[in-house]
Amino acid sequence: METPAAEIIIDEKLVRSLLKEQHPDLAQLDLKYVAEGWDNKIYKLGQDFLIRLPRRQQALPYIIREQEWLPQLAPSLPIPIPSPIRFGQAQGEYPWPWSITPWFPGRPAAEALPEAKEAPRFAHFLKKLHHPPAPANAPHNASRGCTLNSRADKTEARIERFISEGLISANISEIWEEALLALDEQAPKHLIHGDLHPKNIITHQGKFSAIIDWGDITAGDPATDLASFWMLFSDQNARNIGLSDYGTHPALLARAKGWAVFFGTILLDIGLGGDPIFQKVGRFTLQNLEEGYR
Repeated sequence: METPAAEIIIDEKLVRSLLKEQHPDLAQLDLKYVAEGWDNKIYKLGQDFLIRLPRRQQALPYIIREQEWLPQLAPSLPIPIPSPIRFGQAQGEYPWPWSITPWFPGRPAAEALPEAKEAPRFAHFLKKLHHPPAPANAPHNASRGCTLNSRADKTEARIERFISEGLISANISEIWEEALLALDEQAPKHLIHGDLHPKNIITHQGKFSAIIDWGDITAGDPATDLASFWMLFSDQNARNIGLSDYGTHPALLARAKGWAVFFGTILLDIGLGGDPIFQKVGRFTLQNLEEGYR
């Protein structure tokens, strides 16, 4: 799956110009290119900051959600999040808002998994994020705040294909079917990250350093985020402790496994198309589900 083309050229000259005009006290700090994803181009500023600049129009709702919601959430969450510390505006050739956020040490959990003893801390983080139910003005994201049955056709097609190719066993199909039976259309929605895969989680020396990329934040099913336990922890006992600390009940747990099937199969599918990190995450997730099912 190819990264969408950028709709504007963002280079060091442009970033320096934005800093000099809008945040002159930071403009002399070292500037280093870090990465360019689907939605943002990212620079490290000095030793303590990151600059996130949207690279296409479609990314605007994501950065606006982050600018509005992360400052509200950050004080109560036990793992750091990239709440903006400075806000940037459109200027000259650059047409969109942008953010300066803290820099967090470490690497994506897709490259450096957390230690098993971090599972309770992760559970505490999710419990704080998810409770109480989402406020009436919570963001709405139809692709992330949906129920599992809206994902059924494509997920089941992937499951059938992977079973036929010998990549997974029929256990994954059974886990998926059990999740669909646990749907509760009347359950209240909670504020969720919505895209909590290991590329969006930073670890440092075996501990969680930050949870990043909150553009998909939405009101939705907490099970969506709980799926991350199978993406992060191969130790079944660690997963069980974390999920118990969170306070799961049987239906929520079944749906969490279902969302793990969804994420595992779609990441494996993307990975087989040429992304080795996502392929590794997808295989890891599905393997953990299968081992827990035995």
